[in-house]
Amino acid sequence: MNNETKKQVDFLLDRIAGRGHELFGRDFLLTWEKSREDLLTVLDVAEVLRFLRLQGLSTSVWESGLAISQFRDQSTRTRFSYASAANLLGLSVQDLDEGKSQIAHGETVRETAVMVSFLSEVIGIRDDMYLGAGHTYMLEVAAALEQAHEEGVLPIRPAVVNLQCDQDHPTQSMSDLQHLINEFGSLENLRGRKLVMSWAYSPSYGKPLSVPQGVIGLMTRMGMDVVLAHPPGYELVPDTVPRAQSQSSDSGGSFSQTSSMAEAFDGADIVYPKSWAPYKVMERRTELLRAGDRAGLQELERECLATNAKHSDWTCDRALMDRTKDGKALYMHCLPADITGVSCELGEVTEEVFEQYRVPQYRQAGYKPYIIAAMILTSRFADPAATLRKLIDRGSDRQLAV
Repeated sequence: MNNETKKQVDFLLDRIAGRGHELFGRDFLLTWEKSREDLLTVLDVAEVLRFLRLQGLSTSVWESGLAISQFRDQSTRTRFSYASAANLLGLSVQDLDEGKSQIAHGETVRETAVMVSFLSEVIGIRDDMYLGAGHTYMLEVAAALEQAHEEGVLPIRPAVVNLQCDQDHPTQSMSDLQHLINEFGSLENLRGRKLVMSWAYSPSYGKPLSVPQGVIGLMTRMGMDVVLAHPPGYELVPDTVPRAQSQSSDSGGSFSQTSSMAEAFDGADIVYPKSWAPYKVMERRTELLRAGDRAGLQELERECLATNAKHSDWTCDRALMDRTKDGKALYMHCLPADITGVSCELGEVTEEVFEQYRVPQYRQAGYKPYIIAAMILTSRFADPAATLRKLIDRGSDRQLAV
């Protein structure tokens, strides 16, 4: 490890050690349930893990053990980020495929949670399809694990990490924040920056609300000036906006709303145009999915696509980017983006803008494995700074010298 990197790592480790947090033995489900100290500790641990990985040092804190993954919706980035995070820490990943398990035969959540956890350290769950259900399911899994541990059935109580639910996408928003910190130089440099979380046109419907909710739910705690922009009718889950308003007041930032994408982009430092389905639509969709009403789902899709088409001008193009601060705002997206002329005829962003920011977007996505690894490590090790120092002192290389 060169001297400059060592200084950076030592600074981060001292900061982690000196900061109080309550991450050990806890699940990571919603960012707004975590203290600011908890969030900053996860960010710092993720950064140290990233430095060690880039220096070629092993970060395996386990010699064996399982990381269970349960994806109840499709995923590319988060699925591979979770697997990478588990492997980074020395865990093997086992996917819980509901179609191949006894869940399909009526096995209860409580029983499933315990049966997969005898030698497990963490369970990562993605459940974002049903409004009002994903977060509730994760709480049910967590309660089952807690009970089994208290009864002596499980020698350890695995942590539950939210890989996206109906309310929040904490691994995404925390990765976004780490990206912003590194792009702007520090967390303090984000204070007073204008971040726009904007709805954008998509030729599809049913996209979860958890990304915009997660972004404004986290960034309003960092002293930023956060703007939520969307056409009338594209509201989020009702308690999202009051929470953002309260958090921005506490952090010294601001929170506002507008129904004009152009107005929102004026003078912005960061823009995040992303499609989502209206809260009321997701309520109806959930009811239809549970009822297995295919005809109803098809009719809802026709209605929603027709409504989306009325707002096809809500697309991030050069003219909108020119309205941002010095015409150079940082463009962000959780990916995959609907790119006009590439993945669709008309979408969230033009090819020109997407290509200009393609590399920064890939960097943005690249932080997620470290964020997830940090969530796992801090939940299972009481003193993360001491644990990380042991890794450095051990000095094991990731690969054999050629």
